[in-house]
Amino acid sequence: MGTLVASEVVGAREDRFDWFCETIASHVMPILLSSRHAADFRAHITELDLGVVRLSAVTCSPVRSRRTPTHVRQGDPEHLQLALLTRGGVRISQRGNESVVSGGLVLTDTSRPSEAACADETLASVVVQIPRRALALDPDRLDGLLARNLPAGTGSGAILADFMRSLLGQARHCDPEELRGLGAVTLDLATAFLARQLADPGATPAEARAREMLQRIHRFIENNLGDPDLTPRTVADRHNISLRRLHALFGDQPLTVAAHIRRARLERARADLVRAELGGHPVQAIAARWGFASATGFSRAFREAYGTTPTEHRASPPAAAAHASHAEHRNPARHEHHDAPPAPRFTFG
Repeated sequence: MGTLVASEVVGAREDRFDWFCETIASHVMPILLSSRHAADFRAHITELDLGVVRLSAVTCSPVRSRRTPTHVRQGDPEHLQLALLTRGGVRISQRGNESVVSGGLVLTDTSRPSEAACADETLASVVVQIPRRALALDPDRLDGLLARNLPAGTGSGAILADFMRSLLGQARHCDPEELRGLGAVTLDLATAFLARQLADPGATPAEARAREMLQRIHRFIENNLGDPDLTPRTVADRHNISLRRLHALFGDQPLTVAAHIRRARLERARADLVRAELGGHPVQAIAARWGFASATGFSRAFREAYGTTPTEHRASPPAAAAHASHAEHRNPARHEHHDAPPAPRFTFG
């Protein structure tokens, strides 16, 4: 678990909001942020890597956010974000839905425009970032749940909310393998909660089994990216299915099995290259950590994916590294110090 930004570490008070915006740009996605409290802005963001999902805790001064179609085209992590509001409230709109959320859960989709505005008080939230490809539910069926005030006080919502809070509090006592296992539990709880909100099961038993299998496969891949022997064949063998069946399961996915494994490895290595605590690790060691047997092959794949070398990416300032590190993330978040509309990834909207 790492603290991405704490406003207290920024020397000049008037620089805090700029620093916050740059951090969101570096670690999230293109978005427009504004705040009436820019001159005395305070924020603290912590992110926990759980393998297949990520968990974030955000506390900040009142802020507004807006993610436009242009922002989506500039960069899209393709995540569904399920946020638990633990302090303050937010008015949020997406896909024709609009709600005021306080104390509940709210779902947003990074692939769609959205707007959000905090009430005039400090906002605190815990957010689980779920890759669309890892969710064993049809994302299109979730449109009706976007920007809705979802219950967090009873049933699966209460179980999920308590688990998210407990996980943040206890993560420092867990080793990486435990955290990956807890990430799988988080995904299962979030999936069960969202499926319950949909009310109508919708899918046939065969479709449901296929989605469940695909979810297990994605989880297996995420948890074994460091194994250089991870290939489509090993994935198929571990799940007792044929290679043909595996490719059929990925038929509606944006990438083939091999391309998905390669991209996931590159994304993990890219993130590690700019982690301060790994600054003393050679590039080839980080490449090997994520299953790349050849340093030359890693450098070539990295340049093809991101347009820069691993060494150049590591030497870039945080905002510039984010700018160069993802083919879609070509423009950082823009920010203003005056009132402007809203929308987030950590969901202050």
